[in-house]
Amino acid sequence: MSQLNTARSSRDINGVRVPCFIYGTAWKEEATQGLVENALNQGFTGIDTANQRKHYFEAGVGHGLQKIYQQGKSSREQLFLQSKFTYQGGQDDRLPYNPSASLTEQVFQSFQSTLEHLETDYLDAYLMHAPSHREGTSEEDLEVWMAMEKLYREGRIKLLGVANFSALQLEGLTHHAAIRPRIVQNRCFASMGWDQEVRDTCQRHDIVYQGFSLLTANQVILTHPQFQAIVSRTGLTAAQVIFQAAHKMDMFTLTGTSKSDHMNQDLHCDKVALTDEEVNTIEHLSIQ
Repeated sequence: MSQLNTARSSRDINGVRVPCFIYGTAWKEEATQGLVENALNQGFTGIDTANQRKHYFEAGVGHGLQKIYQQGKSSREQLFLQSKFTYQGGQDDRLPYNPSASLTEQVFQSFQSTLEHLETDYLDAYLMHAPSHREGTSEEDLEVWMAMEKLYREGRIKLLGVANFSALQLEGLTHHAAIRPRIVQNRCFASMGWDQEVRDTCQRHDIVYQGFSLLTANQVILTHPQFQAIVSRTGLTAAQVIFQAAHKMDMFTLTGTSKSDHMNQDLHCDKVALTDEEVNTIEHLSIQ
């Protein structure tokens, strides 16, 4: 069983303290700034965003960060900031780069735009938002990754990673990369063994697994009688049970809740400990 037994802990990855719980900022639009401020005030120390205006308002994240800094509640050095490069196919018409530029230049332009949005001169983690194709590791992916490696070597990024990758794609990139990914961020479905194949790949290569949509992607699990029995025994909310179980399954987790009480509850999801048997039950509910 993993030692990740608290939502408020972190792990040292190449000298970077990566929080086991990160606040996700997708789909927040004009509420982004206030929600980032609230999340940090509630106790989050990690923020996830992307330079993809279609689903994120990255500049709003930056405005929220500046408010927190100005109020003296935290400093840049105390926070973990993570963003992503998104291919044109995942964008709308509000592109953070010149679509006629090479992929290498698009990465550099998008990254510089992210730094300006967040008003920082480095990122703790930078992810490829998704592979260019549904299967395999393409030449485009390798070009994007090499551009990210250059930014890493310049000291402008502390950790490199990917999102929405399959196990085979992750193996392919790890095989070809000069600097291997240290983070994978995936939507995590209980129906797929909580992304078991990718998690196994991460374990083999010492890669941090970040799970998102743990609640929205798994509504059926929340109503399962065995799951409800765990909720009743512990007195925890369903979300607290899921997040604590995920941490004990060696997952780092994202939440994007907009409610202050849910933020606080999520960060204290370990106030009543799940047993190893209960965690095992949750991990295998989908395949029983």
